[in-house]
Amino acid sequence: MTPTEQCTDLTAAERRDRFLSRRSVIEMRARERAQALLDPGSFRELLGPFDRLESPWLPLQGIVPQSDDGVVIARGELAGKPAVIMAIEGAFQGGSLGEVSGSKIAGALALARRDGEAGKPVLPVLLLETGGVRLQEANLGEAVVAEIHAEIIALRRHVPVIGVITGMVGCFGGMSIAASLCSYLVVLPQARFELNGPEVIEQEAGIDELDANDRRLIWSLIGGEQRYETGFADALIEDDAESLRRTIRDLAAQGVPARHRTEAVDDYRRLLAQIDPTGPLDGPGFRQIWPRGAMR
Repeated sequence: MTPTEQCTDLTAAERRDRFLSRRSVIEMRARERAQALLDPGSFRELLGPFDRLESPWLPLQGIVPQSDDGVVIARGELAGKPAVIMAIEGAFQGGSLGEVSGSKIAGALALARRDGEAGKPVLPVLLLETGGVRLQEANLGEAVVAEIHAEIIALRRHVPVIGVITGMVGCFGGMSIAASLCSYLVVLPQARFELNGPEVIEQEAGIDELDANDRRLIWSLIGGEQRYETGFADALIEDDAESLRRTIRDLAAQGVPARHRTEAVDDYRRLLAQIDPTGPLDGPGFRQIWPRGAMR
């Protein structure tokens, strides 16, 4: 059910009260998001700011580092069960991942995998607001993002891995692959989700290929609602912390999927064969040939 459908039966006053009482996830910083998802009193941060685990490469390029390198790792409980939250801070370097920040996520996933192999499952939740690899750290960032991919694949055999794309940065680059590898993916309408961001496409192919300032076009192609309606996300929710917490709990209760999206190779080939590359589709056109539920 989409946020619009959830509000259809509400009066104007009820919609107003609901809007005013919500806690916006988009307006939160990474640490606040982790705290909002975990049960009260259970939040415990690992490798936090006072550990001063900073990137050694940014100062060499005249960039002030951040003492947690833009990633918050928190252990605690979600709905009474062990969980680990890995939240990327979109306000620091556009949520980009370098050697240190990426290693924090890969390490947390590896520890969760170890617990899963020992029969002590810990629910992993990735809060993704990222442009992908940090350009200033190039190959080091690429290598650690590959480690994240490998750890997600190994971990999702034991416990569902849940990804969340909020806003306003979106999720691009190598971390969009990480989002696709998750067992379940949650998006907000404001989210954007794509391998190459609009600005990158315009820069490399020109404005005739894609106008990165055309907001209506961009969200019709890669926005949260579009990604949900075409089956690339499992839940589309309103911008509310309690709704997100409840959705994650419900998805976790479904357990490990019988087949992950990334295993449906033949289905993707069948659907891609319907697209005529000489006449690119717009958002509504893409929904017609690739509707939600098209994956067998």
